[in-house]
Amino acid sequence: MAALLEAIEIKRKMVFEFEDAPYVCMESDVSTPTARGGQTLVRLKMRNLITGAVFDKTFKANDKFKEPDVSLVPASFLYNDGDGYHFMDQESYETLTLDEAKVGDATDFLTEGLMLQMHKYNGNPIALQLPIFVELEVTETEPAARGDFSSGSGTKAAKVETGMTLRVPPFVKQGERIKISTETREFAGRV
Repeated sequence: MAALLEAIEIKRKMVFEFEDAPYVCMESDVSTPTARGGQTLVRLKMRNLITGAVFDKTFKANDKFKEPDVSLVPASFLYNDGDGYHFMDQESYETLTLDEAKVGDATDFLTEGLMLQMHKYNGNPIALQLPIFVELEVTETEPAARGDFSSGSGTKAAKVETGMTLRVPPFVKQGERIKISTETREFAGRV
């Protein structure tokens, strides 16, 4: 039998089962009552690992959840085609396929050979966990004019090899490899 977790024990990035589906906690906030006899409440911002839906829900501190049969396996991105996005499980060397809905906006970071983690629920692939940073090549950007900070922020638009566009500092040139945060989708440095 799977271990039970109390709501008050659930912290950021923990996985738990709610209404027969696996969820990951994105934020956890504990509210302790000021009056005697009040109940401690836990507000969780959670994402369904199967559908990707995100919502807030409040639970009593002693509400219990099962630990789901979710595992993280190392995988590498191979390619995408009409059938979906294909990855290689680095432990079993089998090819795992996810449809576009499950990959979501992670497509902005997927390049051939990218190492990442794949969530499996009851043995089936359901979601991706990207690395914190990815390195991508800048394919298009305007050259920065000397002293041009008219945009106010001192940044310019750049398009990377996956087709994503983001703001970068003026010194970044076409053909350079840059580091991008997968959580904030922002420039994090040159490689």
